[in-house]
Amino acid sequence: MSAAPFVAASGSGSVASITLWSITVAALLLLLAIDIVITRRPHEVRMREAVAWSVFYLVLPIAFGAYLWSVFGTTVAVEFFTGYVVEKSLSVDNLFVFMLLLAAFAVPPELTQRVLLYGIVGALVLRVIFIALGAAALESGTWAFLLFGAILIVTAWRVLAEALKGEVPQVDVDSMRSVRLLRRFVPVTADYRGFRLVVREEGRLAITPLALATVAVFATDIVFAVDSVPAVYGVTEDPFLVFATNAFALLGLRALYFVLQGALSRLRHLNHGLAIILALIGVKLVLHWAHGIWAWVPEIPTLASLGVIVAVLLTVTLTSLRADRRATRPAGEATRHSASGS
Repeated sequence: MSAAPFVAASGSGSVASITLWSITVAALLLLLAIDIVITRRPHEVRMREAVAWSVFYLVLPIAFGAYLWSVFGTTVAVEFFTGYVVEKSLSVDNLFVFMLLLAAFAVPPELTQRVLLYGIVGALVLRVIFIALGAAALESGTWAFLLFGAILIVTAWRVLAEALKGEVPQVDVDSMRSVRLLRRFVPVTADYRGFRLVVREEGRLAITPLALATVAVFATDIVFAVDSVPAVYGVTEDPFLVFATNAFALLGLRALYFVLQGALSRLRHLNHGLAIILALIGVKLVLHWAHGIWAWVPEIPTLASLGVIVAVLLTVTLTSLRADRRATRPAGEATRHSASGS
């Protein structure tokens, strides 16, 4: 079969044709439908189930990247894989916030899957909106590269400043504007009612705590979308690749949450690494903007960016595990000394 139907016409700004866009969106909707079917019955997710789906959602982007490599060449494939790694690393931080929110709302374990699914769908919708806005901004001029770069550098500084404080992030549900607004205008039930978001109570409509948790997750999605979309535009200017990397990174979040639930709190240096990655891509965007004006200004190759990003993620994972072992070692040593002295 010829690959021509999947290749966009020259000058379109994207490697994908309408056919490839349609196939990709249809596959995404199919996967979301499968997720809805899987979560239709409340149940607590076991590790075997979570790992199986995590592997599936890891193989999927690898296969898609291989397809891009075979049809469009090395450059497009490297851009996709780099964007995917960036988005996946940012999504792990997203998961940590989700974990805090679910704990703050005391979401029952059997309902966690559905809240995460709502959050993923909301994140995908927001990503589509921000990707379209980003593409329009890039079409209007190279100033958008400077703007995106500035956003990422400022975000990197904020993330690093919070990480250096060494404080465990906390979520105050009562201080969230979206939650306060809902509580002001709509009555809230005292308990969860399964998957139901809205119920009729004493003759009037009321929302359940599940609805509040969903709104809170959706509100955090907005913040993450502001950071993640410019980050991928720092890797590629192709809206299709930006959409694909976001979609593949978000699809596996539901299953990955249950795999990493116990390990997320141990990744002490994750935000340090994310700050470095965001700053790197921010600088890459600024240099790209400057190169368009002054040709002598160097640019950061995408392949080099991928290498640095992978190295940073591996480093912060290893240092986090080492720091976690050091933090737990004194308690163990004290126990041994106590036992030997008795």
